[in-house]
Amino acid sequence: MSVEVEVEIPTGQDRIGIDLGLKDTATCSDSTKLEAGRFYRDLEDKLAVAQRAGKKKRVRAIHAKIANRRKDALHKFSRELVNRCGEIIVGDVSPTTLAKTRMAKSVLDAGWGQLKTMLEYKCAHAGIVFKVVGEQYTTQTCSDCGALPDSRPRGIAGLGIREWTCCACGVTHDRDVNAARNILALGHERP
Repeated sequence: MSVEVEVEIPTGQDRIGIDLGLKDTATCSDSTKLEAGRFYRDLEDKLAVAQRAGKKKRVRAIHAKIANRRKDALHKFSRELVNRCGEIIVGDVSPTTLAKTRMAKSVLDAGWGQLKTMLEYKCAHAGIVFKVVGEQYTTQTCSDCGALPDSRPRGIAGLGIREWTCCACGVTHDRDVNAARNILALGHERP
């Protein structure tokens, strides 16, 4: 049976940049965050027990539960963004490339690819602008003055630094929010 339903176009006017990460799955330029759900990690012990016992039905059920919990959280977050925003810009982090590193479980558990896909089709359906931009140096560049200060977090050793102060302008930044603001600026083609 086919049913016709009128589409409600969201009236959101916000512009938002999104930085994808492992500590928080997604951090928006307005400081909104999607906490990392740790869907796989929470059920990893039960899954291991079921796999060792050879219970294939139980293993499938646990994998389905993990997938459903992840999809539910990502659907709710992406719908909230699409309802309140007129333009969404996301960094181009590649989950398939990072899945080949030692962070593979965490990267796949975060569901970045799913989130980007959901945002893309929901934005297309609602008539909202959706862009994916390169995110090189977005974490290290000051979102206020645009400088690459010496006090910035760098490399693998700098991943643990969550807040830093720009020595050029004196502003204290949350690492992820700063990156999201820089991604938003890149989406508007500002340096």
